[in-house]
Amino acid sequence: MNTVDGQELGERIAAARQRAAMTQAELASAVALDRSSLAKIENGSRRVSALELARIADAVNERIEWFFRPAPPAVISHRNMQEPGAASPGVDRLIERVARHVEFVTQRVRQALPDTPVLTRPGNSAETEEAAARARTLLGMAPDGPVSGLTDLMAGQGLFAFAFDLGTDAADGASLLLRRGGVAVINGARQVGRRRLALAHEFGHFLFADEYTVDWRIAEQDGVEGWESRLDRFARAFLLPEADLRDIYRHLTDERTDLRTIAVLLGSKYQVDMSTLARRMTEIGLISSDEAGFVRSVRTSRADIIELNLVPKHELEPPCLPKPYVKSVLSLYRGTDISAARAIDLLFDTWTEDELPSVPQLPEKAIWEFVS
Repeated sequence: MNTVDGQELGERIAAARQRAAMTQAELASAVALDRSSLAKIENGSRRVSALELARIADAVNERIEWFFRPAPPAVISHRNMQEPGAASPGVDRLIERVARHVEFVTQRVRQALPDTPVLTRPGNSAETEEAAARARTLLGMAPDGPVSGLTDLMAGQGLFAFAFDLGTDAADGASLLLRRGGVAVINGARQVGRRRLALAHEFGHFLFADEYTVDWRIAEQDGVEGWESRLDRFARAFLLPEADLRDIYRHLTDERTDLRTIAVLLGSKYQVDMSTLARRMTEIGLISSDEAGFVRSVRTSRADIIELNLVPKHELEPPCLPKPYVKSVLSLYRGTDISAARAIDLLFDTWTEDELPSVPQLPEKAIWEFVS
């Protein structure tokens, strides 16, 4: 851990208290301190004991290391834009924890992340479509057809994507640039199509070098102009390439397939939700606005799955961690660089100690070699 002086430690304790939306009196009561003592700790005029710091960390729901390791620069920049004392949404805290873990792991395993590919921001619809095609090329994907395994593909470009159940009232996703690479958090409470759209959207933020962003509801309003609207289109074009979508739609209409069945087949093939599909089909001129309203109302039934021979997808089902990251954590554990408890923490409690790989037992005489 880094060394911090009493003044800096006090400032971080105050920041953690504010993030937890607690007053000095509330925190002091929670950790059995006088409010005046806590005030002195926060202004650096009184030292905090290890036991007191442990209690404070527990009360504000932070790991002790949070008080000693600096946050990623993008997080600090984001905090500085907020009003003093403003409460941070839960996704802020989570993505900071993800960022800290990813930086810790990649530095320990000396993982050489690729240079973050930065694309020029598109200024119109045509440039947005071109950027989506370029993004598929960066991931080694064909220009047409559906794409799956997004988390592992994006990890290869330096974006580590995690999915957690944040609840239905939380953001769809968030992303953060690191010194090298970046991280994204996707709300696993959304349906699979919505999760994939959110990840494609965050990948756009990553490629266009948006330092920090939280997306509360992606592509929910028609006719919204601006950067987020172009990113929404980027995500749709990335998942639903125009030429391929046109060819399949034409083929299905030639077979006189009804619109409902077309929507179910396309939604399943490209693993997108009906709202995204309707929006994409409208923007490339395949269906009218009235037909788009109908497509949005379609719900894939159990009978559809059987009769149309569909294969349900579960991509980004929470909790979901990128495989390259998990492999790096296990590598650190196998090499005895980290303890089992630390490995479980880095894996966000998605593993148990019994599931960790076995590590070689040192012979009894090794202790004498170690201390000699």
